[in-house]
Amino acid sequence: MGERNIRINIQYDGTEFAGWQRQPDLLTIQGEIERAITDLTSRKITLYGAGRTDAGVHALEQVANFRVDFNLPSEKFREALNYYLPRTILITRSAEVPDNFDARRSAIWRHYRYIVGKDKSALYFNRRWEFGNPLNIGRMNRMAALIQGQMDCSTFCTVASLKENNDCEIISAGWREDEDVICFEIKANRFLHSMVRSIVGLMIEGGREKDYLTLENFKDIIKSGDHTRIKLVAPARGLYLVSVGY
Repeated sequence: MGERNIRINIQYDGTEFAGWQRQPDLLTIQGEIERAITDLTSRKITLYGAGRTDAGVHALEQVANFRVDFNLPSEKFREALNYYLPRTILITRSAEVPDNFDARRSAIWRHYRYIVGKDKSALYFNRRWEFGNPLNIGRMNRMAALIQGQMDCSTFCTVASLKENNDCEIISAGWREDEDVICFEIKANRFLHSMVRSIVGLMIEGGREKDYLTLENFKDIIKSGDHTRIKLVAPARGLYLVSVGY
């Protein structure tokens, strides 16, 4: 049959994992799925993901691909891999794709969601940031409007993770309020390390209407390129990779 390129869509609860990327002696999403593929096929493979989510971050639809020479109908990989995976990782779809498909390089946008809980919950505390203070959603949406478009996002990235080029095209960003949660939705062509959590933390500060964080101050901070001016980074547990566009 020869080597084939298999795409998989993945859901996971990131609570117990040290992030997506394989790391020695640590439990990771990539590591667990690669192990499952090897258990199924007896082949050593490399899994390529659309986004390297951090420790504690969840995914509603991560996308990944791997190449393997194994005689199994592509749609059957879903069920077969789920047999070998922990319950906190679920393959929702599998399909054969053209050889030039790369889950990371072929992606044109990623969509993330951040969930803020208005009150404490025994059921959802690992899946949202429980923030008890009132927030001004209108003010936070005015801030969200200021980050849309092509911009240098260095301010929202830890210094150790800065790239040669830190420009991102933020396609859309905004807050919405439901009965018991507040959600931030953001879609961009790429994301830097800690970017969404830093944006959320800064906007939460603005939503609390701190005197020092006016809209003008907000503009100044995002143009500064100085991550140390982000005083509050939202915890990982409220962040979800929602979908990836190709």
